[in-house]
Amino acid sequence: MNVTSPDRVIEPQTTDSNAPAENKSSDTAASGARHNDPRQQQGGKQQRQQGGQQKRDRRDVHGWVCLDKPIGMTSTHAVAVLKRLFNAKRAGHAGTLDPLASGGLPIALGEATKTVPFVMDGRKRYRFTVAWGEERDTDDTEGKVTQTSPDRPSVEAIRALLPQFTGTIEQTPPQYSAIKIQGERAYDLARDGEVVPLAPRPVEIHELTLVEQIDNDKSVFEAECGKGTYVRALARDMGRILGSYGHICALRRTICGPFTEADMIPLADLEALCDRAASGEGSLADALLPVETALDDIPALAVTRADAARLHRGQAVLLRGRDAPISNGTVYVTVGGRLLALAELGNGELIPKRVFNLTGLTASPARNNESV
Repeated sequence: MNVTSPDRVIEPQTTDSNAPAENKSSDTAASGARHNDPRQQQGGKQQRQQGGQQKRDRRDVHGWVCLDKPIGMTSTHAVAVLKRLFNAKRAGHAGTLDPLASGGLPIALGEATKTVPFVMDGRKRYRFTVAWGEERDTDDTEGKVTQTSPDRPSVEAIRALLPQFTGTIEQTPPQYSAIKIQGERAYDLARDGEVVPLAPRPVEIHELTLVEQIDNDKSVFEAECGKGTYVRALARDMGRILGSYGHICALRRTICGPFTEADMIPLADLEALCDRAASGEGSLADALLPVETALDDIPALAVTRADAARLHRGQAVLLRGRDAPISNGTVYVTVGGRLLALAELGNGELIPKRVFNLTGLTASPARNNESV
């Protein structure tokens, strides 16, 4: 057996107990975090019938697609579209992006849905534009104007302010957010005209920079932040301190956990690949990234086939001998170079927590080699 340790390790973060465990909104600022917001056009499953017959049976598809989500599409609709293109049984996304936003929307298919929390807990990077002079009730261009100011901040004033919004800060979520208030979503209450006090909470902003001053009215920023941060709230709070008010008018996610812009695939390219695959000129496997792409921040542990058989049955394995690993914590287990399970390693015992069954369509060998 051998353990491969990564260069960096995921720091566990607190999860919102009110959010669903899988395919949930991360309440990420930058992602807009208005999952199931009634103001958004909802996508979803569409039952199509031809000649009274149900659509063809779904198939097992396992892996990740990092969609370069276009502006105007909801995250829910994007998942539905990919599920249809792959004819997949299961799909979910790792972090909502509003229709206003573009960029990386990691979508998990099949067994990859078991690794969604590792992407949700990872860092996100955004490029966003703040329009000065107006504050809006949604903190972006979709909302109504609530405050105005003729003042515009100088470049010097903006740069002097940024350190106040770097590191661990207290941030009050937007009124239009997915946070639950006595069992109801904040955006539902806001839509009904209720002003509900939302408690500030700590969030981590690793980096915040001013990258371009377009003109007096608009500034472009880049932010790298942790789970639970609202970029919309960031624009709102900077505008208030600067005395000019502000809201988000453009937003793009460039990094989401292990997925970067190099991994993103535009929807048009994915649809074209689907057409070629249907005619036998390609394979949708070429668009898939391996399930373990989401696990690049945790160590990998290779086991024998005998131990793999026990783990596959849900049984713990005792690790003995000179080559037994001495580390503790979460590992992902492989056998013959193939992902087998997520497990907890401690005191010489390997306990399976999530076992993977990768029978079906998976990433092509070329994509698997890219992830090594």
